[in-house]
Amino acid sequence: MENKIFVTKSFLPNFEDYIALLRGVFDRGVLTNQGVLVQQLESELEAYLAVDRLQYVCNGTVAIQLALRAFDLHGAEIITTPFSYVATTSSLLWEGCKPKFVDIEPEFFTIAPDLVEAAITPNTKAILAVHVFGKACDVERLSAIANKYNLKLIYDGAHAFGTIYNGKSLLAYGDVCTLSFHATKLFHTVEGGACVASDPEVNRKIDLLKRFGHVQDEHFMLGINAKQSEFHAAMGITNLKHVAEIISARRKICELYTKLLSNYVAVPRKQEGCEWNYAYYPVLFESNEQLVRVFADLEAHGIYPRRYFYPSLNLLPYLEDKPSCPNSEDISKRIACLPLSHDLSADAVATIASIIKNVVVESGPHADAVAAEPA
Repeated sequence: MENKIFVTKSFLPNFEDYIALLRGVFDRGVLTNQGVLVQQLESELEAYLAVDRLQYVCNGTVAIQLALRAFDLHGAEIITTPFSYVATTSSLLWEGCKPKFVDIEPEFFTIAPDLVEAAITPNTKAILAVHVFGKACDVERLSAIANKYNLKLIYDGAHAFGTIYNGKSLLAYGDVCTLSFHATKLFHTVEGGACVASDPEVNRKIDLLKRFGHVQDEHFMLGINAKQSEFHAAMGITNLKHVAEIISARRKICELYTKLLSNYVAVPRKQEGCEWNYAYYPVLFESNEQLVRVFADLEAHGIYPRRYFYPSLNLLPYLEDKPSCPNSEDISKRIACLPLSHDLSADAVATIASIIKNVVVESGPHADAVAAEPA
């Protein structure tokens, strides 16, 4: 078994394939400012994901901020989920928005549409939902609500690269869907992100916003520097060729986890019409105490899972309002993501599962699995 196993491990392509692209960068002498490799990656991602418009940017957090700016939502009240990585909330706060948290559905960990509708006030301008762990939000209900109340619908799709819902990319839903290409993601460009916009004019605004709001010497709007470099794009172009095999490898690992653990821990319920991307393997323990014991035993063997996501974001210490979100608060104390990467060995999975089973059995009755499979 590997000496140390972390929650994820970045895929790295063949070194010579990457260097071949960099030679062209050195020959051209153009390192950034929407170079040829950035443009190539944007086109290849649009084709691979079957989306019409994609803007490649410097990271997934800035991608959310650009979406907020594109809709002039600075300072607005926005309904969002408490169950996500902190960047979802910090993007709103950084843009001066007021996050209004509503609870999640316990089966899928995604925002609950009925609670979204109940929380809408005259001050509400948008919904920011998250496709948690690559699982689909209830896109039909959220779209109907957004249309009914004339709200912008933004998805944080940081986990959703490669997920298909009802025959099309999950990233194609909503007014804008943002992505993260951080090194920990299924597809990465070391650092990076993107915005997928449904409307050409919104796409044009994001394109301007990401490069200071001007084209040559003609200035159109306030913007920032959210561009990406040719070096990052080269990593993306090279990695994109391997996404299918990465997902296939991760699927086999997830299936093995499920075979070994389905009677000991809970997993998200399978979604009808959703072809999952196997981005993460989340498990739900009986209690926080059980989770802490599991972590201690795993770490004693050099194995490092992560508490994705903890704490529930409605409880962040720097928030003025901390509304009750009981499902998110409970789940955040009991959930963990197990190690998952393209080359994690079956022996490592068996060891991880064995340690978890031993703790669960020793600590008393274990949780009934929410589903027999994670997808």
